Amino acid sequence: MRLLIFNWKDLAHPAAGGAEVFTEQVARQLVARGHDVTLFCAAVAGRAEREVVSGVKIVRRGSRFGVYREARRFWREQGDAAFDVVLDEVNTRPFMTPKYVKSVPVVALIHQVARDVWRYEMPLPVALAGRYVFEPWWLRAYRFVPTLTDSPSSAESLAAYGLRNVSPVPMGGDGSEVRHTAKEERPTVMFLGRLVRSKRPDHAITAFRFLRESFPGAQMWLIGDGPMRARLERDRPAGVELLGHVSVEERTERLGRAHVLVATSVREGWGLNVSEAAVSGTPTIGYRVPGLVDSVPASGGGVVNPDLQSLGRALRDHFSGRVPLAPRVSTKSWAEVADALEQHLDAARTGANPSRRGSSLRE
Repeated sequence: MRLLIFNWKDLAHPAAGGAEVFTEQVARQLVARGHDVTLFCAAVAGRAEREVVSGVKIVRRGSRFGVYREARRFWREQGDAAFDVVLDEVNTRPFMTPKYVKSVPVVALIHQVARDVWRYEMPLPVALAGRYVFEPWWLRAYRFVPTLTDSPSSAESLAAYGLRNVSPVPMGGDGSEVRHTAKEERPTVMFLGRLVRSKRPDHAITAFRFLRESFPGAQMWLIGDGPMRARLERDRPAGVELLGHVSVEERTERLGRAHVLVATSVREGWGLNVSEAAVSGTPTIGYRVPGLVDSVPASGGGVVNPDLQSLGRALRDHFSGRVPLAPRVSTKSWAEVADALEQHLDAARTGANPSRRGSSLRE
């Protein structure tokens, strides 16, 4: 199978996140099985336009918004005979491949809808237009396209936009057993994610302030970077440390040493950081929002109403021992995720119905 993936970022991009981990892990698995995989994404400063990474052919062209125009141009250059199936990965703005890819099957991969994220990340007029005009109009093109997503709650959100053929696929991870690491002596809270308004790191810090009232020696680590960092640095209370980007090794080590991860996003497709924390032996307390409402309980954590009082109270209850949480592995191996994706791609290519091949795809 010759697969073309459209995604506006690859792992080399400074804004890469969980979606890019998912994409490239699965792409590498498919290459190892003999498939030919090309990933088309935006240009990255200091990286070649064409590169092969772990067998995946990466083509980088265009800016954050120019990548969509360059994708259409790339498709015209390559011609319909170059690929057997297209995986169109949607991150708010889609590539709109159903409009111009006509002779090759298209499968969409939509980790989450933007919906209420618009009002956190855009000025009010743009947010209203995005929420009520652009996103519904964009997704209308995918109504009959086979669509994959990360969780049942994300599938429900897509169905609300009129998509007719949506299937959750399992989230992948690198561990099959919970690793137990010696915890910090001080109560330690961790936030892991982009420091942007829709992730609400300020909520995590405010809830930590509440925790410090009962546990004055508590500390908090924030790993990640973004436009909110300068303000968070300026206003942070005692005990909060902003670490920025760290190595994978340090991130894993700190995840293991922390007592609890807090997840305060407006919504997620799943929340890969929740699964990573659980494998490292750390449970999550997260907001009851799409994506997290699936990943947090599956990982042995607890969900609370998306407000500061509920989060602060849950942190105090956790460290007081009133609400014990036991982390557990909530992901499949990347090989199993690739199995599910491969079946859906092959079904689109051959016209088969993947739902008849076994219920394991949704387990």
